[in-house]
Amino acid sequence: MAVKKKRKLKRPIKTLILLFLAGIFLVSAGISYTYFSKKNPEKEKIYEVAIKIPEEKEASLVMIGDALIHSTVYQDAYQSDGSYDFKPMLSHIKPMVANYDLRYYNQETILGGSELGYSNYPRFNSPQEVGDAFLDAGFNLVSLATNHTMDKGEQGVLNSLAYWKDKPAFTAGSYSSFEERDRVKIKEINGIRYAFFSYTTWTNGLETPVGKEYLNNVYSDELAKKDIEAVRDKVDVILVAMHWGTEYSHGISYDQERIANYLSSLGVNIIIGAHPHVVEPIAYVGNTLVIYSLGNFISDQEGVERLTGLLASVKIKKTTNRGITTIALDDLKAELLYTHSNYGRKRQFTVYPYTQLSNALLPNYKNYYERYKGIVQEILGDQIIMPELGG
Repeated sequence: MAVKKKRKLKRPIKTLILLFLAGIFLVSAGISYTYFSKKNPEKEKIYEVAIKIPEEKEASLVMIGDALIHSTVYQDAYQSDGSYDFKPMLSHIKPMVANYDLRYYNQETILGGSELGYSNYPRFNSPQEVGDAFLDAGFNLVSLATNHTMDKGEQGVLNSLAYWKDKPAFTAGSYSSFEERDRVKIKEINGIRYAFFSYTTWTNGLETPVGKEYLNNVYSDELAKKDIEAVRDKVDVILVAMHWGTEYSHGISYDQERIANYLSSLGVNIIIGAHPHVVEPIAYVGNTLVIYSLGNFISDQEGVERLTGLLASVKIKKTTNRGITTIALDDLKAELLYTHSNYGRKRQFTVYPYTQLSNALLPNYKNYYERYKGIVQEILGDQIIMPELGG
């Protein structure tokens, strides 16, 4: 009987032990669940880092100077069927700009249509096939406000605008009405919203008709302020093309400095300069990148300094972190270009980068390169990356 009693006592003990162990397991599981699901500071930390990763966007911009189309240039482009082909003149430049998002040039001479008659200095009118060539090369930002915009009067401007209408390019500086001029125009590239304006400080005495000042955007502080304040809170980047400065001078004028400072105070990010027909320095004015003059891109002006232009590029970086957006300009580069032509009936105008020149194309080209490179880098020095010539 003793043995049987002993066996009966073991069952409740075992049951109690099992219940006790089960309870410990459940409590432990609950603690583990609470710890790892709710109270784990490391997990919370990892999650916090994940939501704080900044969002980054980037777009690249390349800029070239004046399309100054003298009669010798368009005569060289003339084809037997009566059309004009300027594309071969840009053949070395097209691959250089292909990988940029935004590609800017200044249309110095009006594309006023054949019915107005093509003409040379001092009242230019150029074949509209000039625009075809630049579009074919990928250019999509075009400045139209220059001292030659009114060379063929109101009709020349209207013909030019009719050409550019519906083309895959953002033009600025010349309009068909005040309503069109004042319409807020905002574009977006790679998640970066931008606005683009163009102004000229020179008109060669060819004023726009009273009441039609929209035909050519003549610069004033008041006009610039009105334009820029209309978009400043709606965009990430503001680009302004300025036709300013002193012709054939490598130096920066007082008016250029004054306007650059004023536009910088309004929040302009990049100022792209034209009109001097020669290269001028690149600088920062506050947070504003200022290319004072890109010089001529293509022309038949005399002298190496007027046949030398600048290709400049920069990366625009947008960073958004905790609702705050910042814009940085990085990877500033520049390269010198040269318009080469032969003498004779067919001049064969072609724009080359200096890195592709030889003494056969331009005698002593290395000396010229060092001179103009020094002008471009005068203020920022090695902050502007420029290639070294081989050979």
